[in-house]
Amino acid sequence: MIKIAHRGNVMGPVPVLENRPDYLLDAIAQGYDVEVDVWWHQNAIWFGHDEPQYIVSPEEFYKIRDKAWFHCKDFNALDHFINKQPTARFFWHQQDDFTLTSNGYIWTYPGKATGSNSIKVDLRLDSNELMYTPAGICTDYPYLIQ
Repeated sequence: MIKIAHRGNVMGPVPVLENRPDYLLDAIAQGYDVEVDVWWHQNAIWFGHDEPQYIVSPEEFYKIRDKAWFHCKDFNALDHFINKQPTARFFWHQQDDFTLTSNGYIWTYPGKATGSNSIKVDLRLDSNELMYTPAGICTDYPYLIQ
């Protein structure tokens, strides 16, 4: 099963650190994939949830890229990834029940049905509504996943 640290969180939410490149790299070093909120702003990649917060150098980006699931937060980020990073894993959604990631997984909103090709978002690991074992879980507590 793919274990994804939501915004880099491994042992619970830490809002002041979420989406920071060093925080994400720490989660990756512990063996997890990471979900990261990404913006294309001022001709650069930025990480941040509600707005671009952390400008990301190309070196930092490539250290994170292969273990990241990029949540494009605006049209410019989605357009950039489609045209400049087509082999990265990325998606866009707001509160859709489901969205398809660039590599063919079904990113599933909390509380919605899952399938064997789903990445279930279960931030607190409190859902017991798994129809099938998903391919992965995105959570603030990946260390608890067996």
